[in-house]
Amino acid sequence: MTRIADRADRSARPAALDYDVPLIVHSHLRWDFVWQRPQQLLSRFAASAPVLFVEEPVWGDDLAAPTLELTVAMRGVTRAIPRLPGALRENGDAALAATRTLLLQALGRGGALAGQFAAPVQWFYTPMAAPAMLGAFGERGVVYDCMDELSQFRFAPPQLVERERLLLARADVVFTGGHKLWQSKSAIHRNVHFFGCGVDSTHFAKARLSETPRPADVPEGEAPILGFYGVIDERLDYALIGHLAERFPEWHVVMAGPVVKVDPRELPQAPNLHWLGQKSYAELPAYAKSFDVCLMPFALNEATEFINPTKTLEYMAAGKPIVSTPIADVVHHFTPVVKVARSHDGFAAAVRAAVACPEPELVARGIGMAKDHAWESIVAKMQHHIVAALDARQVVAVADADAPVVRRALVGARRAVGGRDVVGRDVVAGEELSA
Repeated sequence: MTRIADRADRSARPAALDYDVPLIVHSHLRWDFVWQRPQQLLSRFAASAPVLFVEEPVWGDDLAAPTLELTVAMRGVTRAIPRLPGALRENGDAALAATRTLLLQALGRGGALAGQFAAPVQWFYTPMAAPAMLGAFGERGVVYDCMDELSQFRFAPPQLVERERLLLARADVVFTGGHKLWQSKSAIHRNVHFFGCGVDSTHFAKARLSETPRPADVPEGEAPILGFYGVIDERLDYALIGHLAERFPEWHVVMAGPVVKVDPRELPQAPNLHWLGQKSYAELPAYAKSFDVCLMPFALNEATEFINPTKTLEYMAAGKPIVSTPIADVVHHFTPVVKVARSHDGFAAAVRAAVACPEPELVARGIGMAKDHAWESIVAKMQHHIVAALDARQVVAVADADAPVVRRALVGARRAVGGRDVVGRDVVAGEELSA
């Protein structure tokens, strides 16, 4: 059993762990999409134990049978992409069952991953996979890393709320990416821990180096640049972005990032408003360097109610003044380093003030805050919570799965996709079969 090397002092910095628990991760995000919380955390977990990163299916109308594409995403991380026939596209539960079968084949005797993920911890970013995957791989524990309130995002599946309830009932430990999320999930689960933004300060400190080049697609000249990088989706206030371009016609508003779930044709347009498209994680410090003010122009809607933007500390590490709309976690954690404006005119006024007087003492304070929020420290603390939860799971005489209400919920969910319920009985097409 994985043990904490020294349990005497757990109030400050976690003691060193002999941590060797493999992870099977179920994600709604692609590994090669924007480099964010899952990649930051799991790339560091992979330094001590293997990680299998399972993505949602890719559909092929010409596929006769399901296949599993396995690639090495980076050292210690195996990326698994189910490639499924297009006929399964409209049957999510059948697609999950097919994905589970592919994974079991790869992990089983003679499979490509045989022996690499024995007695893993299952780690979920999406609750949608929970009914099919819980109990399927002989896991020793379950982690739910709730980075967003996905049920409030555009195009969220209607089953998501129910499946999150199931996942919370089975999870040994829950992490949240926001303080408000922590408050919400703590009312449902007994073992919830808030881990907000982390940052690779060394990486983003490149924005403060003279040798870091200016990106070629950033407008040249002496005019101030108001900049944002990140996903361009329903969480942004496009009226505000257009307002800034109109209010400062001699300045440039630069928006770098992939456009997702919004129609690119509906984005505001202006001669000084530049939509640059997706940039790699390696390029971000150079873009931050080119910004005179870093923007967080988030809309106040359901999709942003619980967010804790990772870019906040990245902008801080870059040594830039920052202006944001009043996102709850930003107000709670990052003021006064981040200037918060509650109206479009107020936002424009804060931007103008930041250009005129960047307040170097607040910039320095932000650099210090970034240094105090290293991803490595977050991972170490998470590992301690996981180990403690696994130890408790072994000690407790009656596991959570034995609670009748939990078992009934899981059996019911399993009937939809086929498989084994939490007490090891086969459930196929709605029938329980003796083991």
